[in-house]
Amino acid sequence: MKKRLYLELENCIGCRSCLAACTQCGGHEERNRNYVYDVNPLVNRQTMPLMCLHCENPACARSCPAQAIQIHETGAVLSALVEKCIGCQNCTIACPYGIPKFDQEQNLMYKCDLCIDRTKDGIPPMCASVCPSNTLQWLTDEEIENKKKQFNLDNGKWVTSMPYLEGETNVKVNLPGILQGITKLF
Repeated sequence: MKKRLYLELENCIGCRSCLAACTQCGGHEERNRNYVYDVNPLVNRQTMPLMCLHCENPACARSCPAQAIQIHETGAVLSALVEKCIGCQNCTIACPYGIPKFDQEQNLMYKCDLCIDRTKDGIPPMCASVCPSNTLQWLTDEEIENKKKQFNLDNGKWVTSMPYLEGETNVKVNLPGILQGITKLF
């Protein structure tokens, strides 16, 4: 049964456990591939995690002239392949969320790959497995539907696809009323 990363943003307590866990995932070379942003640092302590949404038609992959960004059969959009990446950085410009990062020393793009070494075997990604506040959860589509009902999210605050992207994403985001202002970041 297919699972997706579910983000319940209002639960984030800013502990950054997801960042620490991300560095420990196989193949990440102790490099963060997700981020925790302070929403309004001069006003409150609200934070939110942001990672690749693993779009079904990803702008990063479409913009890559070397076809270095592959989409795994599970739907995860992977980091650039070392042997193919030419360092053009088109992917970093094409992503409307600024997710792909470029390592100048390695001349290589990297981003969240949904811990593909774990998720391909049904094991949750590192970030979701350590999140103490259930901001990040690894859920089936049925469990996500139950969440929609629980939060009565038929009012347009449920994000199933983000602006500027065609089609669905493989990460589902609950944008509660408290964080409506963060949509300006997107």
